[in-house]
Amino acid sequence: TLMPGDIITTGTPPGVGMGMKPQRFLKPGDRMVIGIDGLGVQTQTVLRDK
Repeated sequence: TLMPGDIITTGTPPGVGMGMKPQRFLKPGDRMVIGIDGLGVQTQTVLRDK
């Protein structure tokens, strides 16, 4: 059971950019979408550092 304040982590998924040839990394404008059945979907957009 998830409680308010619980943190969900996923670790490092397969196919991370550093292990690809050529290497690929997140860049401003990229979107990440994570979903958990029965819980919902979260979308994050990468922003440029100020």
